[in-house]
Amino acid sequence: MAEAAREAFGHTLVQLARENPNIVVLDADLASSTRVVYFAEEFPERFFQMGVAEQNMVGVAAGMALMGKIPFVSTFGVFASRRVCDQVAISVAHCQLNVKLVGAYSGIVSGNNGATHQAVEDVGIMRAIPHMVVVDPADDVEMEQVVRAIVAYDGPVYLRVTRDVWPRVSPEGYNFSLGKAAQVGEGGDVTLIGSGMMTSQCVEAAHILSQSGIEARVLNMATLKPIDVEAIVKAAEETGGIVTAENHNVYCGLGSAVAEVLVEHAPAPMVRVGIRDCYGECGGNTDLLCKYEMSPQHIAEAARSVLQRKR
Repeated sequence: MAEAAREAFGHTLVQLARENPNIVVLDADLASSTRVVYFAEEFPERFFQMGVAEQNMVGVAAGMALMGKIPFVSTFGVFASRRVCDQVAISVAHCQLNVKLVGAYSGIVSGNNGATHQAVEDVGIMRAIPHMVVVDPADDVEMEQVVRAIVAYDGPVYLRVTRDVWPRVSPEGYNFSLGKAAQVGEGGDVTLIGSGMMTSQCVEAAHILSQSGIEARVLNMATLKPIDVEAIVKAAEETGGIVTAENHNVYCGLGSAVAEVLVEHAPAPMVRVGIRDCYGECGGNTDLLCKYEMSPQHIAEAARSVLQRKR
């Protein structure tokens, strides 16, 4: 049974810390929400409660990285991106330090917390910072593999973590590879590219489209930077149309990254599904996805509009 990505993150981090004594965690008074509380309980001497002082926390993490540690900086995505942007850019990314920034409660599906806690521009901020790797896993299976991959990777990483359980899309025997997309649905009429929990919404949209005879390919684009150029070009050339779906503003996130690839390498009709340059509201996940036109039905409608443009 699938579990929440934050649960998979917390448990996997503990497993890796048993093997690697250099892994440390810095927390901004949110351990129970982000699930680094599991790490704190097992490794209290390697857990550093920094309080609501995120900018200082990033600076401390940079110092720890210089001493050979692998610091995980854990807080909500809004604070891990907007609040600490200068410290991340100068203290971490400029020096290419081995710091892992964990942005929890990512996107609009943040558990009734509303606009102040909905990270809808974090991917754009992090994509724009040189040397930063950006990852948005689709489900618990992929989250576990992503955490292992970023520990093995020497350099700064921004990891998005959602709060709730989403349908599992990773196939049996799945192996995550940093910088590579994974095809999770076959089809030749149009391609749906999802990141994070929106990949599961793309899978459901493909099922909706299949009922009217439309075969949609589904790509899970978990690594947003570096993006898988080859997979995007291949999809554009083979299916002739692209729909992106992201739990983020349509500006500067997955849709923008894919559009950049298409305009340079393989122009094709495209529609971006996501938060359309606005702030969110409080509400349940399903209600929010419907209100902001990000549901599987809306993704399917976007695919039909792309097919019209192909003709």
